[in-house]
Amino acid sequence: MAKLRILLVDDHEVVRIGLKALLMQREDFEVVDEASGGQEAIRKALMYRPNVVVMDVRLSGMSGIEACREITKVAPAVKVIILTSYGDDDMLYEAINAGASGYVLKQVGSNDLIRAIENVGLGGGSLDPTSTSKVFAKMREQARKREESAFAQLTEQELKVLAHLAEGRTNREIADLLSLGEGTVRNYVSAIFSKLRVSNRAEAAAYAAAHNIKDYL
Repeated sequence: MAKLRILLVDDHEVVRIGLKALLMQREDFEVVDEASGGQEAIRKALMYRPNVVVMDVRLSGMSGIEACREITKVAPAVKVIILTSYGDDDMLYEAINAGASGYVLKQVGSNDLIRAIENVGLGGGSLDPTSTSKVFAKMREQARKREESAFAQLTEQELKVLAHLAEGRTNREIADLLSLGEGTVRNYVSAIFSKLRVSNRAEAAAYAAAHNIKDYL
């Protein structure tokens, strides 16, 4: 069985020595090299093409997240685990957006770190349960904000008109349902097209469905 090839990145030599000593206890792990900074990590990731880069988030000069973003862009087969002392929610989300496959706190036990490296090396991901819940919570919050902003320009009445339009109703049918004149509905529809930057009823209906308009009625 091929060994899992690992590149260690930390600007503290004593940390790299400790990590290497831990990982080299495993016969199926091979530490191919070490780096003390982001630029060096990118260069060595391209040179050695390790399976996994274990990288501290706080490096002098280029940060670990910036280096992660570059490594995953130029060498997508190389997986990156961000190692940090801080359970910062924003940093966690930045690391995932940068392409990190794992995010591990330095406070975890040695077995947890080894398990994370194994999981990532085999093509999986590694986040502790608390971090995972935070990621999904932030993703849900961002999705909610995107959907809210999608209809932010519409008035309450325009929102109702759009909802009926999305269900395939004609202007006359919408007018009857909302107790409005057909000309008034026509004006609402025109305003909706302009605000949503769509050119016809089909595009407006697709926009409404894509942004879950029913959640806002």
